[in-house]
Amino acid sequence: MSIDIQKFTAEEVTLEKLDTLVMRRESFQVVAVSNIGATVEKIEGRIEKGGLRCRVFTEYRASSLLGSFLAPTAPLSWMAGIGMAAHNLATINPDYEIGKNKLAGTVTVKYMK
Repeated sequence: MSIDIQKFTAEEVTLEKLDTLVMRRESFQVVAVSNIGATVEKIEGRIEKGGLRCRVFTEYRASSLLGSFLAPTAPLSWMAGIGMAAHNLATINPDYEIGKNKLAGTVTVKYMK
């Protein structure tokens, strides 16, 4: 099952556009992002301004950790996994999830409720 998601460039995602998307509880993706941190900060701020909660994460991080649990650096992987679990508990039941993908230069924002 594939769900079409709206795509915008970083320049198209103005504060007004973000407010509209958040008010409508829409999911979307920002593509061709050169400054992931600033874009995520802007999106996160608008979501919180709308009275909603969000969780920010790095896409595909969990799957990359899975393979390293058996490697010589396994203790570091276990600590990272514990950190991820603690982060998920601290941001339990978010309204939005914001996924960063630095390799693809995208930020995916999903409404969860």
